[in-house]
Amino acid sequence: MSHPAYPAPTRLIHWVMALFLIATIVAGFLMVQEGLARALQDRLFIFHKNIGVALLLLAMIRLAYRLRYPAPPLPSHMPSWQKRAAKLSHVGLYILIFLMPIAGYIRVRAGGFPIESLDALGAPSLVPRSDALAAAAKSVHSYGAIALAALIAVHVAAAIHHAAKRDGVFARIWPPLGRSRS
Repeated sequence: MSHPAYPAPTRLIHWVMALFLIATIVAGFLMVQEGLARALQDRLFIFHKNIGVALLLLAMIRLAYRLRYPAPPLPSHMPSWQKRAAKLSHVGLYILIFLMPIAGYIRVRAGGFPIESLDALGAPSLVPRSDALAAAAKSVHSYGAIALAALIAVHVAAAIHHAAKRDGVFARIWPPLGRSRS
């Protein structure tokens, strides 16, 4: 059964972002654990902040590319509830993929902390120093992390389901490079 696949650039960005997202979520949850050695905690914070910057840039590229090259249609054999669930989960992922680095940026900059990659480029802070703003952004970032992790888990479960069924849905996004098996 042949189904239209995502273009190779979409597939590559998807899988790079997937790796970055998983790495930054793991680092984010680890870096706030009690009893962590300060040197390790500092490295995790630096990693988390700078991968967040990279993720925001990749998300902007991905969205621009997606607007230019829309997703291929889902297979006609998919139940309508699955199609609706796929659309809603992708919208949720896009919202959170943008919300998380923006909230993280506001939390860090309003808190008076550095973002090493942006500082190295001489980028000025776009938000004022404010403990109240930093606290609000921290709350959004914390709850957003839980929502993003949960939505990614649902997305991965659906991907595994479609890969096991071999119904052509997973083959639309795999492999990251080369020709899709559609």
